[in-house]
Amino acid sequence: MAPLTRGLLVLLHLLGAIAWFGGMWFAYFCLRPAAAEALDPAHRLPLWAATFGRFFRYLALIVVAVVLSGFVLLLQTGLRAAPTGWLVMASLGLAMTAVFSYVYLVLYPRLNAHCRAASWPEAALVLNDIRRWVAMNLVFALGAVAAAVLARP
Repeated sequence: MAPLTRGLLVLLHLLGAIAWFGGMWFAYFCLRPAAAEALDPAHRLPLWAATFGRFFRYLALIVVAVVLSGFVLLLQTGLRAAPTGWLVMASLGLAMTAVFSYVYLVLYPRLNAHCRAASWPEAALVLNDIRRWVAMNLVFALGAVAAAVLARP
């Protein structure tokens, strides 16, 4: 593949990974503690539902772009020729995709439903589940970045 096309794929992959990781980092370490400190459940939980609604729509597209660009790049190199770190990164990326899919398709609709019903204790439990999955994805993301960087020649 032409260097320009490969470069564009790498750029798309990196920008997507930065947005995905950065969004999780911001939500977990900045928005979560600020919202818990400043807002009561009747305001905090709908804020999370609205924030996730926007972020997850973008993230669904980003995840597709990251996975597709990553696998195109990996297949261009060939699985046998790819550094082990790339294979680790790909595996962690698939795990992250599975976690995101579960949060977006299962937990997020539950959070929305509880918020619409003003069932704050139930909504808080779902939000806590989402928090734990996001924490796991942050660990996976750090591992993927480390694998990619350490795989460089």
